[in-house]
Amino acid sequence: MTLRAYVLDDEPLAVKRLTKLLTETGRVDVVGSETDPERALAVLHAVDLLFLDIQMPGLTGFDVLERLQHQPLVVFTTAYDRYALNAFEVNSIDYLLKPIERERLTHALDKIERLRDPAGLKTARSDVRALAQQLAAELSPQRRLDRIASKVGERTTILDVARATHFFSKDKLTFAAVDGREHVVDLTLAELESRLDPRRFVRIHRATIVNLAFVQELFPGLDGGLIARLKDGLKTELSVARDRARELRERLGI
Repeated sequence: MTLRAYVLDDEPLAVKRLTKLLTETGRVDVVGSETDPERALAVLHAVDLLFLDIQMPGLTGFDVLERLQHQPLVVFTTAYDRYALNAFEVNSIDYLLKPIERERLTHALDKIERLRDPAGLKTARSDVRALAQQLAAELSPQRRLDRIASKVGERTTILDVARATHFFSKDKLTFAAVDGREHVVDLTLAELESRLDPRRFVRIHRATIVNLAFVQELFPGLDGGLIARLKDGLKTELSVARDRARELRERLGI
């Protein structure tokens, strides 16, 4: 019997893309999708397989699972860096890292097929709740940066992360660009990437993380990559590496 699949993600573009990819596989019957977790709760009792976004406003993916009486198989979808997802490697559940690729989706569906025997289903469904609790702690808002300190000598400036147009590394230092000024911060780009909200910030170069809200224009670069022009007072232009251009376009919905 074909599995009845449902897609729950608060980003309409993400729902559209994943629904299209699932339909093209011909391996599941996509019986519905939703961007509002509250509305989705009314119908999730009738699905076999749920593709579930982890971080949504109102109810998180973990909140949704806690409120379900019927426990479908779950494939989490997330924009978070893999640092918080190591637990999946040893559990009978899978995840898809955004932007979702066909090959990775095929792998997840293969894994689901192997779980369709009664014993596998029982294990997978019991794993979901335990893993959800673990990931809820890993991905809690407390881990996310809302403010960051810039210390120069005896002076400390508290920066609002949402106002940072981008972060970059130069001369072995990391800088936050806020209101046209550059502030030294005591975190590496790798540390920032793991703690910044992945819905708002994306790594576009080994030396640059950009705030998507400030990207105004994209145009071709000389090296085959892109140039991102920001809507700041300086009209800052940032290089986008070729291997990161596709993700940036998709995150911007273009």
